[in-house]
Amino acid sequence: MQQDIPLPPEFSAYIPDILETHAQMVATALIALPLATLLGAALAFRPRRRGTPPRSAPVIQTQIMLAIVGGVVMLIVGSSLARAFGIVGVASLIRYRTKIDDPKDAVVMLACLTVGLACGVGLYGLAAFATPFILAVLWAVESLEAEQRKTFELKITAPDPSEFRPDVEQILRRSGIKFELRSAGAKDLIYEAALPYNVRTDRIANAILLLKPGGETEVTWEEKKKK
Repeated sequence: MQQDIPLPPEFSAYIPDILETHAQMVATALIALPLATLLGAALAFRPRRRGTPPRSAPVIQTQIMLAIVGGVVMLIVGSSLARAFGIVGVASLIRYRTKIDDPKDAVVMLACLTVGLACGVGLYGLAAFATPFILAVLWAVESLEAEQRKTFELKITAPDPSEFRPDVEQILRRSGIKFELRSAGAKDLIYEAALPYNVRTDRIANAILLLKPGGETEVTWEEKKKK
């Protein structure tokens, strides 16, 4: 039978100190991270001055998350100059080549890096506390966010499109699509349509084509990219 190898006495003596250090770190994080969240939210939700552009929800949420990530990073660094240089060195290696539509995804990448750094320097308690805390804040801020939609230009070409325009708009409403008529000509209808992400354009197009079978109707979707 394999026997357990006893730990050296000098190592065993350090175990209480290690556990106490981790407990102190979690206790500090228990105060620092909620405070960073509140202060970050106070800055992100500051009153908007007249004439300034409206703020987007993803940017506000990202600002709050950055305050939390910054708090976790500083808890990791503490008074260790070596850790500070290590974090700067690791962060400088990151290059985002892929376009990120939601700024929060970039913050989650930084959060993953931060948690990994905490584990790498042995701050397991801080990493275990910071991860569910960040998840909880992400869940809270994303639950307040309006449903994201894709914006398209919908063009319907037919010999007499005004004849079945009410039926087209009924299909759009039934599918939960927000729309605005941009142009109504003798041969085409042009809408600006905002679709939920779970709505497929081909199903809407097929439903419109069935309104006037015969192959004379054309439905074209052109997605409008965010600037």
